[in-house]
Amino acid sequence: MDFLSLWLTSFLFVMVFLTALWVLSVFLKNASIIDPFWGFGFVLIALFSIYMTGNLHARSLLVTVLVSVWGLRLSTYLFFRNLGHGEDYRYQQFRKDFGEQRYWWVSFFQVFLLQGVIMSVVSIPLLTVYANIEQSELGVADFALSLLWLIGFIFEAGGDFQLSRFKRKAENKGKVMNIGFWRYTRHPNYFGNSVIWWALGWLGIINGSIISLISPILMTFLLVKVSGVGLLERTLKQSKPHYADYIKNTSAFFPWLPKQNS
Repeated sequence: MDFLSLWLTSFLFVMVFLTALWVLSVFLKNASIIDPFWGFGFVLIALFSIYMTGNLHARSLLVTVLVSVWGLRLSTYLFFRNLGHGEDYRYQQFRKDFGEQRYWWVSFFQVFLLQGVIMSVVSIPLLTVYANIEQSELGVADFALSLLWLIGFIFEAGGDFQLSRFKRKAENKGKVMNIGFWRYTRHPNYFGNSVIWWALGWLGIINGSIISLISPILMTFLLVKVSGVGLLERTLKQSKPHYADYIKNTSAFFPWLPKQNS
């Protein structure tokens, strides 16, 4: 199966799941159930692609393992983080803006279809690997990029773990998380996520597909400018009075030594 056919087929496959999830969200009146599906959706794409192509070459298996570990970890974390908290404030605001009577169908296009499109673009490096049934053996570049993926995974998973543990302590309510990974970057989880997709994007490159760089470029842009750093910090500036000082002293995205207060 060629890349374009695999890409279109996987998009339709994912949209079947997202449509079913949308129906459930309408019933529950909770569009944020889409969030835990993000990582798991890429696992489905990987397994579906292997099924469709029968590609069991070493690089295909490597990509599948990396994506599955990342996706299952992220989805599990988001599922338990959101469990029992109702609809996320972002979707509540959308519901108010569009009106309760309209948002049930607007959410399909604004949330579920949009996420399916983004997921399909971000998954390009994976699909280029699966579509290539004449792959070379794993080399130094594959192992180097796997190490880069591991660094990203440690930042993302480690940052999530540290923040979760910080929030569980009652004495930290209203305080700014500025220890561990969070001492060197205000968003270690977003930075780690970006690194993971740069590693996967370059795995697509060494597999012979230059379009694989679309994925990490798009992911980094979304994390920094759209749904990640920018959106979250607008809220944190209002809810945490000391966050402005944290911004002055700590790198926004790339890890760096914190500035010393004068």
